[in-house]
Parts: sequence; structure tokens; C-alpha cells
Amino acid sequence: MDPFGAPPSSLSGTQPSNEHMMGQLKQQLAQAYAEEFFSTVRDKCFTKCVPKPSTSLSGSESSCITKCVERYIEATGICCLLLSAPQIDGTPTDFQVLTRTTESL
Repeated sequence: MDPFGAPPSSLSGTQPSNEHMMGQLKQQLAQAYAEEFFSTVRDKCFTKCVPKPSTSLSGSESSCITKCVERYIEATGICCLLLSAPQIDGTPTDFQVLTRTTESL
């Protein structure tokens, strides 16, 4: 037995494939990312849009939160696209140029 109580792989019948394990790992990472993303969005948008919390949201607070979340999702999507864009012939992506530009400020 291993320290976590599972029988050795030779006794367990079938050993999970690497693809299956990678799939599970990717799923767990995606879930953790989603939880952190929504937590961050909730905290940032609530702080920005609700200066004085009460028992309910006003119409303007609700509208502000909706717009804030939409902008955050859109910005995250743009960043993901730029980060996943392939480099062609060693030419930096727009995101890499933007990053270098903002770092020099």
C-alpha cells in the first residue's frame, strides 16, 4: 500500500492511462481557474460598484456590476487569445509588444 491507502498498481487491476490522468488534471485546473476567476471578478466588481452595501442592490449598482463583469470577461478573453496566438517568423505578438511598451512606462 502507498501512504494514501491505495493498493499498489499491480494489485489494482488496471492502471489509469496517462491520457486519462492528464484529462483529469486539466479538468481540475480548469475548475480551479474558474473558481479563482469568478472570485476575483466578484470582489473587484462589488468593490467598484457597491460603495455602501445594504440588504439589496440598487438598479445602478446592479447595472454597474453587470457591465463590470462583462468587461472583465471580455478583457480576459482578449488576453487569452493574444497569449495563445502563435508567433510567426519570430515576430512578437501584439500582446508581447504591448507588454514591452507598458513595462517601459
